[in-house]
Amino acid sequence: MRQAGGGSDGVSPGNVPVCYYGPGGRVPSSLERRARAAEVFLRCAACGLAVLAAALLGADRQTRVFFSIQKVARYTDMQSLVLLVIANGMAACYSLIQGARCLVSIVRGGVLLSRPLAWAIFSCDQVMAYIVISAVAAAMEAALIGKYGQPEFQWMKTCHLYKRFCAQAGGGVACAIAASVNMVGIALLSAFNLFRLYGNGGGKAAGGK
Repeated sequence: MRQAGGGSDGVSPGNVPVCYYGPGGRVPSSLERRARAAEVFLRCAACGLAVLAAALLGADRQTRVFFSIQKVARYTDMQSLVLLVIANGMAACYSLIQGARCLVSIVRGGVLLSRPLAWAIFSCDQVMAYIVISAVAAAMEAALIGKYGQPEFQWMKTCHLYKRFCAQAGGGVACAIAASVNMVGIALLSAFNLFRLYGNGGGKAAGGK
């Protein structure tokens, strides 16, 4: 939707100034351009990093021979890595779709004024950020156990046996961490895009109450 008239400068509960679209566009065009550019960049970066993380983990394997017995280490041997691959695949697809939406909005010159749509985007961004962060936390815990072991539970460290596998898995986890940071930034931007619609007069700017 394009900018709509009506409304005056508003404040949020607690008298904290917020930005929204009032008559003639109360948000400076320079700020709007920077916010849109930041959102597109973060979504594209999250998509690329999530794809890279999933690719590094999915293609990670190493074969070793112990006493004439061949052992193959794969990411599927660790459920936390499987979860991380799935989470990053979901994040990559979601970021691609939302990034395309942002680009179309920029090309058309549209402005997000629909509160239901803003709530939907905000909710989805929050959920995806939580999913990726949870998967990263589980994978990091498993990686630390593989690196250092857990003597209290007699869990042996294994990375000294599968050095290449662990190195590539570490790269995948690092990319996933970077993707999760981008997802957090996206969640913050979507929160800004949502709550700036709730200033006094924000409802009129969004099409009236």
